[in-house]
Amino acid sequence: MIEKEEQILTAPEEKIIAVSMVGIQKSFGNHLALKNVDFNVMQGTIHALLGENGAGKSTLMNILYGLHKQDTGSIFINGEPVAIKNPKVAIEHRIGMVHQHFMLVPTFTVAQNIMLGSELTKWLGVVDFKRANREILKLSCDYGLAIDTRKKIEDMSVGMQQRVEILKALYRGAEILILDEPTAVLTLQEVDELMKILRSLADAGKTIIVITHKLNEIKQVCDYCTIIRRGENILTVQVDAYSEQQLASMMVGRDIALTSEKKPINPKDTIFEVRDLVVDDDRGIRKVDGASFEVRGGEIFGIAGVDGNGQQELVEAITCLRKSKSGSVKMHGKELQNTTILNVIESGIAIIPEDRQRSGLVMKFSVEENMLLKRYKNPAFSNKGKLQKNKISRFANSLIEKLDIRPPNCAQLPVKKLSGGNQQKVVIAREMSSNPDLLIAVQPTRGLDVGAIEYVHKELIRQRDSGKAVLLISLELNEIMGVADKTAVIYNGKIAKILNTKETNEEEIGMLMTGGGNFACAD
Repeated sequence: MIEKEEQILTAPEEKIIAVSMVGIQKSFGNHLALKNVDFNVMQGTIHALLGENGAGKSTLMNILYGLHKQDTGSIFINGEPVAIKNPKVAIEHRIGMVHQHFMLVPTFTVAQNIMLGSELTKWLGVVDFKRANREILKLSCDYGLAIDTRKKIEDMSVGMQQRVEILKALYRGAEILILDEPTAVLTLQEVDELMKILRSLADAGKTIIVITHKLNEIKQVCDYCTIIRRGENILTVQVDAYSEQQLASMMVGRDIALTSEKKPINPKDTIFEVRDLVVDDDRGIRKVDGASFEVRGGEIFGIAGVDGNGQQELVEAITCLRKSKSGSVKMHGKELQNTTILNVIESGIAIIPEDRQRSGLVMKFSVEENMLLKRYKNPAFSNKGKLQKNKISRFANSLIEKLDIRPPNCAQLPVKKLSGGNQQKVVIAREMSSNPDLLIAVQPTRGLDVGAIEYVHKELIRQRDSGKAVLLISLELNEIMGVADKTAVIYNGKIAKILNTKETNEEEIGMLMTGGGNFACAD
């Protein structure tokens, strides 16, 4: 471990410190989120901020952007002391932030979103759209952010929406750009494009701070990495001097397994079966076209594919959140197709949804209320219709401790007060603790740190080893390769091929994901 006096990043003579945060402390009620944190970032570099869920990364950056006010400590921008009271002041100091959940108006065009609040005007206050468009197009050309300024946000992919957010910050003159979990919802191709864009911005002199859990991306593009553990214990290292394994261990304070160990598969009878399923989206466009597969007990069945190839509609149909046009969905031989979500739950299926905030949680409810959502009628927690508060609290606190949900005493907190990763842990705790016969896990590790990912993967394997069935749908190819026993590749709404995972490789699956290879099924 590097000694404390070596942890503060100092700039070589030819570089200057763009951001210096000294002795930052921040509490929320009784919870100390940041304790005497020092954080330095050199101009023209890409600097990762790494830490477990709830470690204080987003809190530190929200202070830099003016969304929170530190209790104690000082901030210096390019060596000058500044008091950042709100985002307007941050923007005046050329700081921009791209949040994990984008701040865009879906019905507005790209140009309207970018200039919103910073409109260029001509005579009598009339908005000068032509001049604004010219400036936006120049920025997009200068930094390789090609985009159609006339297109509406609601018609754009997530990756293109992120470009809009970056352009919006640059349009306001940002020289320091903060990105919070920028690749959490991007496809592999979009991630590669973003990495090139970030490198281009840094090479042009911009200072980039990236909050991320993805160690491979840190190794790919970042110059420096600062590690926060439980709001303190700052460690800043040069990325190329450390392996992913070393970074992971420093982050959680213990040895961490980046690959999952599994016993040989011992499959049982088929538990869940999908046959010839056809599903349309809200516009009547065919999104799932004759999909067929089955999941056996004692098996993790993975579905891999580029985002937008029918995964969302497939999950919505098999969980009865969307009507299918035809086909069959059976659990233990009983037809579920086009029934109700209650019927799905009562058949022994648990679901970790793709969008935790929209489909997995009631954001205004407390953590313990969210953990009780599927069990409020259970006699263990309800007596003649009256909820047993003490039993509910004990149940919730046991799950909080088991998954290390932070802050530790969060049972009564509204779940919206938790970080995204800890919100995901609440969903995972609720669903896995229900002892399902089939667990449908859609992007289960999105936004989680490596320690939490290790736990989730072990739990998926534990479900499988206990004879239960697991359907894992993930955009993370390394997750599918590391955890799934069988892998179905979905392309353009069709199951391109079903493979024994241990007998294939990323190249073959990657080719099938983009429409290459022969369409066939494994035995």
